[in-house]
This record gives sequence, C-alpha cells and structure tokens, in this order.
Amino acid sequence: MAILKASEIREFSIDEMNEKIAELKRELMKEGVNKSTGGAPSNPGKIKEIKKTIARILTIINEKEAKALNA
Repeated sequence: MAILKASEIREFSIDEMNEKIAELKRELMKEGVNKSTGGAPSNPGKIKEIKKTIARILTIINEKEAKALNA
C-alpha cells in the first residue's frame, strides 16, 4: 500500500478512511510478524511509515468529526 498524503486522505469519506485504517493495521501486523520471526524487512522504514499514515488518518477523522459538531 502506498503511503497516503493528507490532501489525498481528506478526499475520502469517514467509512473509506476506516477501511484504509483496517488495511494498514493488517499490513502492520504482517510486517511485525515478519520482523519477530527474524526475517529481513523488505523496506526497513515501512513499519514507521505505516504507523504515521494510520495516525494521519485518525487525525483527519477527528478533525472532520469536530467540524461536524461545530457546524
């Protein structure tokens, strides 16, 4: 999965964002299992980037929900 930019994420609906989070968490778990079994990661910075993308999506979801409450 490609790393998503904030501008790309903002175009998604909240349901689509939740689907992306689930997909990223599955990928993160797969990478973690690979790391814990002693396998060499295909891309050493991939775990960090996945975590950052998940946090970015969650931040944008919180922004949208706060905006909806204030509107």
